Amino acid sequence: MRILVFGKTGQVATELARAPGNHQLICLGRDEADFTTAEACAAIVRDTNADAIINAVAYTAVDKAEEDEATALQVNATTPAAIARAAAELDIPLVHISTDYVFDGSGGIPWPVDAPTAPLGAYGRTKLAGEDAIRAANGPHAILRTSWVVSAHGANFVKTMLRLGRDREALTIVADQIGGPTPAADIARACLAIAEQLSADPTRSGTYHFAGTPDTSWAGFAREIFAQSGISCAVTDIPSAAYPTPAERPLNSRLDTSLTRDTFGIERPDWRVGLNAILKELGDGNP
Repeated sequence: MRILVFGKTGQVATELARAPGNHQLICLGRDEADFTTAEACAAIVRDTNADAIINAVAYTAVDKAEEDEATALQVNATTPAAIARAAAELDIPLVHISTDYVFDGSGGIPWPVDAPTAPLGAYGRTKLAGEDAIRAANGPHAILRTSWVVSAHGANFVKTMLRLGRDREALTIVADQIGGPTPAADIARACLAIAEQLSADPTRSGTYHFAGTPDTSWAGFAREIFAQSGISCAVTDIPSAAYPTPAERPLNSRLDTSLTRDTFGIERPDWRVGLNAILKELGDGNP
């Protein structure tokens, strides 16, 4: 199966390229597919002979998006919309990665896929706009919302904690935001499995959730990072109000992944296992 992948250097795109399985992946970086030019990206789809498409490109600078929502909207919505329309014309299934930030973070139970959306900031608004546009294209598609993505690549919470934990004896970490850390490698495998199944059965089109288990706080996540890496750094819990950021973060990022399990047979991955693999790759794991 030939799969056209938009993205080459991001966390999920990197893992897709490393684990293609039996598929032939055509991974396009920014120099080949610039997401600030929607029609050029749509033209790539119209010229492709791929059996499926995975969009692993996103504007993910949550705080920066508050000041540059126009660019975030272009990358997260306008260009994915053009890609989705082109894919629909050719009846090519599209797998698009989205985010828990489409919700307002209220409550304390996992968000089902059909829960009302109410993003708190620009990043969530632009990602939701992308979701709506993909649905409106009316082609075979799977929108996969995920959360707290980590890997051995790029900038993410694991690498930040390793850097700070080595230099400090103690850290204060937010403990009232709860969600499921999700290794990019697991997201990549899920995307490939969904693309394959969607190609065989387009009636499985829809919106799905995928996140690691068990749910935890950022503080709890940090403690596990330090425990697995052998770093002696004390963690003190603090509320989000004690660590203000330009963009408000959702307190409840729990995602109900049951529909993904029931439709595609994909279970929630244990992020602690994924963390161990990430630390080993970085050379920070326990022997």
